[in-house]
Amino acid sequence: MATAHTIPALLEQASARHGDRPAFVDGDTVLTYAELAAEVVRVSRGLHAVGVRPGDRVAVWAPNRTEFALALLGAQSLGAALVPLNTRYRGHEARVVLERSGASVLVVADGFLDTHYTRMLRESAPEGAEASLPVSGPVAGLPRLHTVVDLGGGAEEGTLAWAELLARGEQVPVSEVAGLAAGVTPDTVCDILFTSGTTGVPKGVMSSHRQTLGVAQVWATGAGLTDQDRYAVINPFFHSFGYKAGIIAAMTAGTAIHPVPVYSPESLMELIQRERITVLPGAPTLFLTLINHPRLADFDLSSLRFAIAGAATVPETLFEQMLTVLGFDQVAQAYGLTECVVATQSRPGEDPRHVAETTGPGVPGIEVRVVDEHGQDAAVGADGEVLLRGDNVMLGYFEDPGATAEAIDPDGWLHTGDVGRLDEHGCLKITDRIKDMFTVGGFNVYPAEVENVLSGHPDVVEAAVVGVPDERMGTVGRAYLILRDGAAADEAGLTAYCRERLANFKVPRELVVLAELPRNASGKVLKRDLRSP
Repeated sequence: MATAHTIPALLEQASARHGDRPAFVDGDTVLTYAELAAEVVRVSRGLHAVGVRPGDRVAVWAPNRTEFALALLGAQSLGAALVPLNTRYRGHEARVVLERSGASVLVVADGFLDTHYTRMLRESAPEGAEASLPVSGPVAGLPRLHTVVDLGGGAEEGTLAWAELLARGEQVPVSEVAGLAAGVTPDTVCDILFTSGTTGVPKGVMSSHRQTLGVAQVWATGAGLTDQDRYAVINPFFHSFGYKAGIIAAMTAGTAIHPVPVYSPESLMELIQRERITVLPGAPTLFLTLINHPRLADFDLSSLRFAIAGAATVPETLFEQMLTVLGFDQVAQAYGLTECVVATQSRPGEDPRHVAETTGPGVPGIEVRVVDEHGQDAAVGADGEVLLRGDNVMLGYFEDPGATAEAIDPDGWLHTGDVGRLDEHGCLKITDRIKDMFTVGGFNVYPAEVENVLSGHPDVVEAAVVGVPDERMGTVGRAYLILRDGAAADEAGLTAYCRERLANFKVPRELVVLAELPRNASGKVLKRDLRSP
């Protein structure tokens, strides 16, 4: 059977090949691949009934659960693009993404961990601006957003319960959504994943169906996924890793997906033991907490087969301990970014010490270069900017041709802004980030965004944020502040101020007050000096 190049074709193929095998095992809810395909049709009918059309954007703001996948697959089967939102976002962060993407429908999980997303979004309107904001839809100031669907009961006024969405879909003929699914092409925009740039302004990374499936197939092949595997997906579905290397990769192989909405070491070990989990990717933090957990010996983790860790500083001994302590058969490291989700990956059978040192060579279909400041190829072992080219590099940034041209040169090379080096085997090691972005527990933090928030505090004149090593999280944020004359350092107050405006992982763990920031001759803050101990 030929390889699928669209999400609707993948669903049809997975249903035909693996129809009676479990696709989602989510608590007591089990959906086979045949049932998954049927449920996606129901969701497509519901979304179409509330006005979703080809080319629209459907946003999903929810944790890892079966309905998240149904919403994204249902939207994509209509030719609409998925716009996932980080569950840790505060209201104004979500508002910016919804506004920039022009999403017409938002699917939320109101009440998850006592977070009321719809309410938070409505309360995020700029102070004093409520009267001037258009209120043509369910959220003031977002006129293109016409429907908010709640995966729960739709308790918030103006939201539509998930069950009601499905009920409305019964009025839409199956043939109508089947025709739209057939009209989806490999080049149709499949998803727009927003990532803040160094300016702190979110940019929407667009990928086609062909590219999203290409990423998934490369990852599934590297992991050796089969229909016998059971994959615990801890990486969030809203992130490219949990979505493309999670949901979609599993679907290409008929693998059972076990969504994990909240990480707890003991709950995870219970899940591994009970369901005989075989595949478990995650941030290094996850594996470190398991390796050092006092109750590790109480659980049978012998089913574990494959793990991939990346996205943060990796301790030298981590991969060796993943093999010897946790019992994985194979471990790997990978490198990617939203603009090219899987760029390099360790090869099977690598020495774990080599796996710890490099992220592996370019995956099939991706070329990797490291260039010096003049754009010439750097020597083996020499640092330079990492450039990527290939089929799975993004289409570009949504409605931002200027930023796209800045990122992808005329020869098709994506300039990642990451610093790395290639060894004699062609394996890449990431050594720094040109763009100053750092990763906290697997989530990207863009200093400019945090600095903008801190600088908005009445006591702060200027802020500079850097990532510093942390044993548990890999990296955490440290903010250096210049305070206004007469202002006292109030660490608790400033931290609370950030927590109200930023997702938890973006909040600096440490605040340091300075008389002045180190600068170069042109006045630019020298962040490398701030990172030095």
